[in-house]
Amino acid sequence: MTGLFAIMLVLSVPVGYALIIASGTAILWQGGTPTVLAVVKLFQPTQSFPLLAIPFFILSGSLMMSGTLGQKLVAFAANLVGRYHGGMGQVTVVGSTIFGGVSGSAVAEASALGSMLIPWQKREGYPAGFAAAVTASSSTIAGLIPPSIPLILYSTVSNASIAALFTAAILPGLMLALGFMLVCYFSGRLRGFPRLTDRSQMAGFGKSLVSAAPALAMPFFIIVLLRAGIATPTEVSVIAVFYALVVSALLYRDLTLARIRDALVGTVITTGVVMLVITASSLVGHVLITERIPALVAQWSQETLGTAVLIIVMMNVIMLIVGMFLDLPAAILLLGPTFVAIGAAIGMDPIQLGVMICINLSIGLFTPPIGTTLFIGAAIARVPIGAVVKELWPFYLVAFAVLILMSYVPAFTLY
Repeated sequence: MTGLFAIMLVLSVPVGYALIIASGTAILWQGGTPTVLAVVKLFQPTQSFPLLAIPFFILSGSLMMSGTLGQKLVAFAANLVGRYHGGMGQVTVVGSTIFGGVSGSAVAEASALGSMLIPWQKREGYPAGFAAAVTASSSTIAGLIPPSIPLILYSTVSNASIAALFTAAILPGLMLALGFMLVCYFSGRLRGFPRLTDRSQMAGFGKSLVSAAPALAMPFFIIVLLRAGIATPTEVSVIAVFYALVVSALLYRDLTLARIRDALVGTVITTGVVMLVITASSLVGHVLITERIPALVAQWSQETLGTAVLIIVMMNVIMLIVGMFLDLPAAILLLGPTFVAIGAAIGMDPIQLGVMICINLSIGLFTPPIGTTLFIGAAIARVPIGAVVKELWPFYLVAFAVLILMSYVPAFTLY
């Protein structure tokens, strides 16, 4: 199964189809599973009530960010940090952090904010490679700030509480944001990047704060409803769609039928891609479980590596390598069951493990050779991938530092 999957990836077969073909071949090779049961296993994950949260959160983010709210967020971020060294880069980080609380998708964030902020930074005199690097790295914060699609996917393979995962990931997300802002500050100071000094651009902080308040309130609104037990994650996602419709229609008054149509079409396409990977991963999981792979890997890790410190290092190295080649949803669904078994064997809390997995695989989104946000940033900036990677090394250092803290200090996630 693994060999066939690798061959199809090299042949550029889409991940979902490659997983179905490889796992289907493995099931036929085993011969112990009836084909009817294999088909049932393929479609069984689509009947999950919690997974309904994914399309609704995607739809709410599309509705809110396709209007004027994106411009309001940029204006607020510019008022907040634009005057400092590397301020325009910091605007991207702050915007990404807020946008992450609306969209939950790093790819959507990189595309939406990158198309606005990268050309703006280039016009103001920032190197194109640096502008793309800031967008590629900071957009991955969306994988941690609620509503995080990766955390929802992890909860499906670990049975961990979505509310607990959302709460645990807020601090790591903010730590990444602060670290990336410091990188922008020192880069701007050392390299003499221009700052926003136009008073007309800097004026009206209170007004910009009020305009961006609906987006700023979204993650807190989600956490309060979940932690207070008022609604389930799926119910919260539906409420978020209603919230986005009301804000767009009554507050910003920019809701049109064309926007609703485009948001629905985009949501269907994105959900289709994610669900295809989820169903395919169900077959892969069936093969792994029948062969007892998670239990065997956990046993091997304990017998060979011995200590929890080395086992966590092994898990992180595997995820970093896998994340360089696979998209984040597929990597979570493939590695999750095995790593949950390993984490249980060494006494690691599944909440801490989930945050560690999401941070680690998010790094893969801006790591060559197949980093999705890396390619998006480079394409918008119109620079070679190599030029962006040269600017990314301090962002990698920050991300690795946060990853190490989340891996070995439970207090950062279990609070």
